[in-house]
Amino acid sequence: MIIITDPLCTSYATPGHPERPARISETVKLLKSQAELSLTWAAPLEPPHHTIERAHTVRHLNRLLHPADFDADTAFHDGIGERARASVGGALAALDCALAGKPSFSLMRPPGHHATSTQAMGFCYLNSIAIAALEAHARTKKHVAVFDFDVHHGNGTEEILLNRPGVAFYSIHQSPCYPGTGTQHQGHNCFNYPVAPMTAREQYRDILRQALDDLIAFKPEVICVSAGFDAYAQDPIAQESLGLEDFHWLGQQLRRTNVPLFSALEGGYSNDLPELILAYLKGLAGK
Repeated sequence: MIIITDPLCTSYATPGHPERPARISETVKLLKSQAELSLTWAAPLEPPHHTIERAHTVRHLNRLLHPADFDADTAFHDGIGERARASVGGALAALDCALAGKPSFSLMRPPGHHATSTQAMGFCYLNSIAIAALEAHARTKKHVAVFDFDVHHGNGTEEILLNRPGVAFYSIHQSPCYPGTGTQHQGHNCFNYPVAPMTAREQYRDILRQALDDLIAFKPEVICVSAGFDAYAQDPIAQESLGLEDFHWLGQQLRRTNVPLFSALEGGYSNDLPELILAYLKGLAGK
């Protein structure tokens, strides 16, 4: 298993904000101390401009340089554009690994799946997973699927990928919940599976399984995973019921698709995030 990360992504913070540097630093600490998985560490790539511009307008990229907050949850930080591009580079490095048949996880921040083509929002500045999915399709000319199990709907990924040929988006998320989208399928390639707050674990698994079955029916040759761990029962900003074993199970289910895939970190704000990620990675590795 290859873990892509960079200390640069822990170099900014908003006091009291749930999307904090410890999400990465504590996970790195746990992964380096554990002995169950054999891990290789790698750095993000430098993402080419044309790759990012498949998903975002030039105006949006320029906006990342202007020192004004984007919304109440998404602050401007000096160098945030550079840090967001590094997160994109993590997803692109993970894609390279997937295409080479090597399982990988991009352990970077900021997350990306709320960023639309024109707007930073919801802690997200650039949409790493959408950029990587479009790059995968451009390279392979084959079906590419995005599987998003973050508890919040990936509205930005949906907006960017909507009706794009060769790609499909599958999102399982709490509803009602931020950002208030994802209540039904959109277009011919964006499929939403809303889950009521406090849904029982067994029922939540059934919905995840249904989404994955639908994804498999699309016959993708690459799967890009938006890996959010905020459907965890102890997460402070959602109201779902999943446990450690559910994320391990989900990793197992993705492994059993036998399709090249990579994962990129999205949400997950509990202090247990490192253990949740490790459980997921163990499932992906067949442990």
